[in-house]
This record gives sequence, structure tokens and C-alpha cells, in this order.
Amino acid sequence: MTEYEKAMTPEDITRLFVERSNAGDAAGVAALYEEDAVLAYPPGGQTVGRAAIEELWTKVLAGQPHFEPEAPLPTLIQGDLALTATPPKDAAGARAQVARRQADGSWLRVLDRPEFTPAT
Repeated sequence: MTEYEKAMTPEDITRLFVERSNAGDAAGVAALYEEDAVLAYPPGGQTVGRAAIEELWTKVLAGQPHFEPEAPLPTLIQGDLALTATPPKDAAGARAQVARRQADGSWLRVLDRPEFTPAT
């Protein structure tokens, strides 16, 4: 099993996501999520669990998309939970994630809404 760099701050997750996605590393992307995480993707659906998230990203990354880093909004932390968000460059509306601090001090995503465009 590959040993991946751990996200030691909630904001690290976004940086690692971009690096691993651009490298085509679906397993590395999935490693940023807790085992039972929920990803609100594809649009209108949900992908539940790290294995399913890896399967989804394997398909997405097969198209070799390129991701650009997005400046984070201020992170909100309460105990072992963190709410992170970025204003997307691609006009997706909003991106928001909830991460949880792990026993070793690293952070993993629990909930992820990578895009949300409010109805007009």
C-alpha cells in the first residue's frame, strides 16, 4: 500500500487533492476521505465510502482533467471538525467540505460537496 502525505491542516486536503488529481492518482484522492465519507457527486447524486470514491475518481481521472488550486475561504474549526470552502474558478457556485481530525492529528474529509449552483 502506498504511503501518502497526510493533511496536517484542513486546508492541506485541497492542495493534496489538486496534486493527486493532476497526477491521475485516484487511490491518493480517495485516501483523503474517511472510510464512510459521503461525496455529493456526480451532480444530483452521492458516492458513499472510500472504495466507491476511488472508483468514481478512477473514471473521472481517466479523462485527464486538470485542476487548478483555489484560494480557500477561512476555515471554521470546532473541536475535531472543520468546515472548509473555496470560491470555485469554474463558476460551479460553491465548494464546501467537512473534515475530521484523526487520532494522529491529521485530517480527512467526511462530507464533500465539490459543486453547488443555487437555483436562480
